[in-house]
Amino acid sequence: MDTSPIIRKTAADLRVAPNFADYDGERRRFSWESVGRELAGQPGGTLNIAWQAVDRHATGALRDKTAFRFRARGRPPRDVGFGELARLSSRFANVLAGLGIARGERVFVLAGRIPELYVAMLGGLRHGAVVSPLFSAFGPEPIATRVNLGAGRVLVTTDVLYERKVAKWRDKMPTLEHVLLVAEDGGGSDIPGTLDLAALMAAAGDESAVAATGAEDMSLLHFTSGTTGTPKGAVHVHGAVATHWATGRYALDLHADDIYWCTADPGWVTGTSYGIIAPLLHGVTSLIDAEEFDAERWYGLLQDEGVTVWYTAPTAIRMLMKAGAEIPRKYRFPQLRFIASVGEPLNPEAVRWGKEVLGLPIHDNWWQTETGGIMIANTPAFDIKPGSMGRPLPGIDAAIMRRHEDGTVTPVEEAGVEGELALKRGWPSMFRAYLNNEERYRKCFAGPDNEWYLTGDLAQRDADGYYWFVGRADDVIKSAGHLIGPFEVESALMEHPAVAEAGVIGKPDPVVGEVVKAFVSLKQGFAASEALRLELLGHARKRLGAAVAPKEIAFLPSLPRTRSGKIMRRLLKARELGLPEGDTSTLESGS
Repeated sequence: MDTSPIIRKTAADLRVAPNFADYDGERRRFSWESVGRELAGQPGGTLNIAWQAVDRHATGALRDKTAFRFRARGRPPRDVGFGELARLSSRFANVLAGLGIARGERVFVLAGRIPELYVAMLGGLRHGAVVSPLFSAFGPEPIATRVNLGAGRVLVTTDVLYERKVAKWRDKMPTLEHVLLVAEDGGGSDIPGTLDLAALMAAAGDESAVAATGAEDMSLLHFTSGTTGTPKGAVHVHGAVATHWATGRYALDLHADDIYWCTADPGWVTGTSYGIIAPLLHGVTSLIDAEEFDAERWYGLLQDEGVTVWYTAPTAIRMLMKAGAEIPRKYRFPQLRFIASVGEPLNPEAVRWGKEVLGLPIHDNWWQTETGGIMIANTPAFDIKPGSMGRPLPGIDAAIMRRHEDGTVTPVEEAGVEGELALKRGWPSMFRAYLNNEERYRKCFAGPDNEWYLTGDLAQRDADGYYWFVGRADDVIKSAGHLIGPFEVESALMEHPAVAEAGVIGKPDPVVGEVVKAFVSLKQGFAASEALRLELLGHARKRLGAAVAPKEIAFLPSLPRTRSGKIMRRLLKARELGLPEGDTSTLESGS
């Protein structure tokens, strides 16, 4: 645990009265039933995320209020109000109905931060389809893998992304019947085998019935990387909306007059839960910027758009730090009152940098794809221990657990002792399954009646109840906020004719947290060379996309393996970083 000085909060630090000011009292009084009452009123006693997020605002006082402010370089600004968003999402639901898409069927969305992405996701939820967002920087192989795992029937994407990443792989996605294209030049699209989304929307009616979904009906399918095998599809339900509402209130401190900016891409769970759903639930205006990171642009947006609450990632914060303190001095953002960060641990220097340069400390929080929403957080009213992820939110019970060889767990009562972070079941956005992988799902739970979800993250809890991230219990790589499964990268490398075997690790990096480094051994007849190294880097980038592909490749005569044949990534990492190798008793001789 870090020993940096605590950042004490005073009344001057709170520019509005916070929603969450009495930690123990609010946790004691809280119930998920009370949150349900805040969301009550949906016709027929049903529960649908899109109705709660959009429709309940669209016919009242917020009808003309801006829901999304879309900004993009070289394009005119576009503001979409709650009333218009309801009409557009209803039209998309009618498009799906016209294609014969039934409730529960899977709609995948692959696009940058354009209006059509948000309309498709909300319209899909409204229709009762299961929506699965994909990161637009993925290469063709990760896209095809996820569409096939999810049995995707519809893909919404752009003409450019389709031709670059999907067209040549279309015949490898047998369940994919309909591809709806958005023309990136703003015109129409006439690529054979696809449908023009703009034309379909123009022909669709403005009214559609909201699907009569219930709290336990499947809503979203988010893929998360594992250390072995294919990516895991985390199944979420419409009842998760209660967590999105509660955490928007407690962790992000959203108020009705906020201008909110979540920089996360909707292809990841943060960009869905907190870039789309949570701010809409609170009737808040969200800024959506289509561009990639640019320090000067970001500071300009904070100033010119009047952002009050900003939710971003540690990688972005570190890139702003790297850009220097001179740029922010050219801008003023007195309205900015709260900054939060998620995706990987936020180092203490970044927390303090926020206070020194932006005038506000940066508040770290913690959650996972599987939890569906923020679980542990630093919130506006409370002191910050730089380097800590904060304390559990109302409705969330956390513990540090010690795993035993017989599969049982016991709680670690002592402060400062490392163990596995666990959460007690019962919060509404907890994932309900790993798609088609019941055994893997069961292994995530332990204790009496399997009441504890084991997160796979190692952590400590201090005497004041603050939690501190230590590391992953497995080999999943966290790079720029993305979770990257080593197996997926290794598999792509081994498709190259020169590669006999591959092992992948995360190598610490001061900006993105970890970079992907691959170790390969070659087949007979191939020799290590700089030309081959560059060829392998290009091969992986083409197959996986820049966000997932390795940044470094090293050649080894052979990779360390256990006697059962499993590559020991732990040993590769220890040797790369000069760390103790630990127990090597299961190592294959000669490795």
